[in-house]
Formats: sequence, C-alpha cells, structure tokens
Amino acid sequence: MIKKKRVQKEKYIKYKSLDQLEDIEKKLFTIAFDKMENAYAPYSNFHVGSTLLLEDGTIVSGSNQENASYGLSMCAERVALFNAGANYPDIPVKKLVVVTKNYKKADKKNNTHENCILAPCGACRQVIMEYENRFNSDIEIFLMDSKGSIYKFETVKQLLPFAFGGYFLNYNQ
Repeated sequence: MIKKKRVQKEKYIKYKSLDQLEDIEKKLFTIAFDKMENAYAPYSNFHVGSTLLLEDGTIVSGSNQENASYGLSMCAERVALFNAGANYPDIPVKKLVVVTKNYKKADKKNNTHENCILAPCGACRQVIMEYENRFNSDIEIFLMDSKGSIYKFETVKQLLPFAFGGYFLNYNQ
C-alpha cells in the first residue's frame, strides 16, 4: 500500500488593511501602486507593480512589460529583482510587494467574481528563490487580495515548495 503524504499548508499572516502595516511597508505599497500605473500592458490590460526593500534601505521597483510575442514579456517582480541585481548586486532583498488593480477570478457557473489574491507566477517564484539562495536570506513577500487584505509570507519557500535550486547543479565529475 502506498502511503499518501499531505504537503503541509503554508502559513501566512493576514492583515485586514494597509493601516496594520509598518510605515516602511505602507511606503512600499504606495510605490508599487504608483509603478503599476507605468506598466506596459496593451494586450492583457493586466497592470502589476512591484517594489523591493533592500537590506541597506534602498527601494527598487518595477512594473510588468508586455510584448506582442508574450514569451518576451516580463513580470513586475522580475523587472524589480533584475533591476536590483544589476544596480545593487551585493545587497540582499529584504521585502517584496506585488500589487495589481485588475482582480478578477470568474466563477463560470454563476457568472460572478470572487475574492482572489494576486500571487507571483511560477517563473517569478523561481527567480525570488534564486535571490534568497544567492544571499542566504529570506525575502518577506506581501500580496494583496481584491478586498484590500494583505498577506505576508516569510519566504518564497512558502509559495514554492520543492523548489529547484543551484545546489542541484553542484556535482563532481
């Protein structure tokens, strides 16, 4: 008989509104919403903004950038992370905020929309994991749902269990 093992449900902290956050976290959300307006999303009309707080207090942000060839598009999270990597290569990321204004999760049966949370795509989760591994430092991730509640994750590992990492590539020939 094969035993099924359940993957533990990941924990997070839920805040009812931005008012419950620390001042720096509120600032990160404000900047992310501002950057969201700079998104180039003519095809999906799905605007996303992202802001990072680096260990030294530097703030870096980005917005999604689409292309008619979708595979060449870039998510807001990766724009911000690659910006930080290019301009501040030796400074770890401490916090990451991701926001959008286009929350829609259709319930096709009832033709209604329900509350949903915007979470980074798989590619972005993998890139966040690379930055955590690069600096051996967890990144707090803040996401918002369509009703304004905030979800705080202590590490991307909570969003990406069984992640692939560079440690798989270290081998002896």
